[in-house]
Amino acid sequence: MRKAVAAFEAGIKLGALFHQFVGVPVSEKNVEILEKAMESCLRLQPYVIEAEVKIERQKLRTSKFGYTSLSPDILRARVIVDFEGERVEAVLEWDEELNYPLMKLRNL
Repeated sequence: MRKAVAAFEAGIKLGALFHQFVGVPVSEKNVEILEKAMESCLRLQPYVIEAEVKIERQKLRTSKFGYTSLSPDILRARVIVDFEGERVEAVLEWDEELNYPLMKLRNL
């Protein structure tokens, strides 16, 4: 049961991150700051012991105004949750085949 709770919590963390930040303005000037802010938001949440966010810079295409909106296909996130001694790692990655931002568990 604890493993299921940890998995649920990890999914909630990634889902919240996704829905809070997709669409935010991003450019080469603030991409690192945005990654760190997103990681910080993840780490504030209960049971999170590790968090990492990456925005794929090679896919970051800015408009003539010097920025773009964060899109799901360039966002990668990883979180490790510990609930009462049960740890799970969950990732958010773009799945090219599905054309969809897929969240999944990984074995630790």
